[in-house]
Amino acid sequence: MVTVTVSSKFQVVIPAVIRDELKIHVGQKIQLIPYQNRIEFVPIQDIRKMRGFLKGIDTDVPREDDRI
Repeated sequence: MVTVTVSSKFQVVIPAVIRDELKIHVGQKIQLIPYQNRIEFVPIQDIRKMRGFLKGIDTDVPREDDRI
């Protein structure tokens, strides 16, 4: 487990081991989500890199009669 300290300006440094594992780079946006008394840091992915990530997913799902 990695521990960081909040500075007097309320800043934290993401340790190199975490940055490398999550492939976080300089200038990347990170979303902060408060959740059940904690903060989750979620790296925002470039939408262009997500193209095709659902390729091969089964789209044949049962639908209600009044739905198209």
